[in-house]
Amino acid sequence: MADRWRWSRQQVFTMVAMSSVNFSSMICYSILAPFFPSEARRKGVSQTIIGLIFGWYALCVLLVSLLLGKYIVQIGAKFMIISGIFVSAVCTMLFGLLDRTSSGMPFILLCFLVRSVNAVGFAAAVTSSFAILAKVFPNNIATVMGCVEVFTGLGLILGPPLGGWLYQSFGFEIPFIALGCLLFAMVPFNICLLPKLDADESESSFLRLCSCVRILLICFALFTLSSGLGFLDATLALFAVDKFSMSSGSVGLLMMGLSLPYGAASPVFGFFSDKFPHLRRWMMVTGGMITAMGFCLLGPVPVLHVTSELGLPENLSTLGLVSGLFSAVWSAGMFFGPVVGGYVAQQVNFQSASGVQGGITFIAALLLGVFYIYEEFQKKRSLQCKGNGSPADPDATTPLLNSTNPS
Repeated sequence: MADRWRWSRQQVFTMVAMSSVNFSSMICYSILAPFFPSEARRKGVSQTIIGLIFGWYALCVLLVSLLLGKYIVQIGAKFMIISGIFVSAVCTMLFGLLDRTSSGMPFILLCFLVRSVNAVGFAAAVTSSFAILAKVFPNNIATVMGCVEVFTGLGLILGPPLGGWLYQSFGFEIPFIALGCLLFAMVPFNICLLPKLDADESESSFLRLCSCVRILLICFALFTLSSGLGFLDATLALFAVDKFSMSSGSVGLLMMGLSLPYGAASPVFGFFSDKFPHLRRWMMVTGGMITAMGFCLLGPVPVLHVTSELGLPENLSTLGLVSGLFSAVWSAGMFFGPVVGGYVAQQVNFQSASGVQGGITFIAALLLGVFYIYEEFQKKRSLQCKGNGSPADPDATTPLLNSTNPS
């Protein structure tokens, strides 16, 4: 048990590298939210199109993540993450020059173009980072992911207030140029720290991965949660400015209310997930319910691990598929949230859009909870028929998508 928590030099370097990737990627992603909607509106862009600009990025990540997750072995995880950071750095700096373009259609088209290429780099970095972590830390991945999510949370925390302050102090260009330079610095840093991973190909496929009902329900829950974040990115800034006349810097501080608890709680829940694996499913259900309640109160609304059944080997190829699916589903939600949420907010109001988002999240959590209750019922009925003792929770004893346990 002690060896499980004793990290090798390779694991420490990997942890540092992946934390830096997540921090720099997320700070560049979240910097837009406080000031870009207002800047785009001054360029003659409607709220629906603003939502599309945010959502298009996620849609591109969705499509590219599936492709990269499938071919991560052929491309190479280390090359994928380093090239992804480099592409994101270039595009981040280019995005800062878009305020020099003409208002209207030229501005909109260039936003879509730069965001599309940036999404390719982001997808490469994030998809490979998840796969690398799962490969290097096979025994305590939940705790490690929780620790890495601290830096994800820090990026989300610092991005909005830093972006708002830089925008107020220096204008539109400086925030993107500064953070583009930060991403450039991550390239040689990760070249030195990241290990080279041995990879074996397998016959894994996304179709086989998605053949499990549990995976589909978890993906739906993940979709609703990410769509909520995307919805807030595209609409909260305009709502705060219109309703409360808040500045860009103040909006950035407001968004810390979402990111700060996330960053603080991630390692705690990651540790408990590894320590008490049988509670993982109920953590997802409870978290979904609480999130749904939070969205309904935000306006407020006007009226008020997968088991061996798949038989997939636990190698870099399968981990790439799982990582790609995670990134794809997350990005699907990040596309749906800003586009649909932005449209509803424009046609009705922010309060109603927030209520719709909360309702979708509640449905996902409810379906997941009903499915887990059904599983428990089936397990108990099977035990009564066999007359055996209670077996260990399969989620607690079997590695993700692994059909065999090493002797």
